[in-house]
Amino acid sequence: MILYLTGSSCVGKTTIGKMLAAKMGYSFFDVDEEVERYYQKPIERIQDECFSMNGFREKARVVLDNILSNNDNTVISGTPAGLKFAFLQVYKKHKKKKEIVSIHLKDTPKNILSRLTFFDKDSRPIKENLDESKKKIYLKEITADYNYFKDSYERADLQIDITDISLEMIPNLLIKILVESGIIKCSMM
Repeated sequence: MILYLTGSSCVGKTTIGKMLAAKMGYSFFDVDEEVERYYQKPIERIQDECFSMNGFREKARVVLDNILSNNDNTVISGTPAGLKFAFLQVYKKHKKKKEIVSIHLKDTPKNILSRLTFFDKDSRPIKENLDESKKKIYLKEITADYNYFKDSYERADLQIDITDISLEMIPNLLIKILVESGIIKCSMM
């Protein structure tokens, strides 16, 4: 079984994915981290080498294909484009052969804003002070990004709204939904 998490940037895919994998005894992969490891350079540097975001996604799909080919009992933190563009082709190819469940994690733009993280071109965290005018701009960008990737999110097998659910409870909620949906059995836990 592979659980493939998708959703907006900073919705919590990586944090929740790690917690869920630990609870289930699964391995965990973050697509962005694996892309950096595979190409041995930061994401932005890889993107700069590509002519377009689609070019970058074509490079990143190789990494997703490797993860899906070589792993089972895994939780994967995908990208916002996780079920769109080149990623969708890889996902569909593997879903024919393996048990893969895609899960869209959804939260409000305001909550996502509170978790925004910023990185320089070399993937080092940087501090960004957000005054009210910057917060408004980022809220608009978060909403625009959500709308751009909405069709990707709607393709997910499960839609999970994590709005106002404590972080510690989200993995339990996901497991409960997976059990109630008949996707996993209690004995697997």
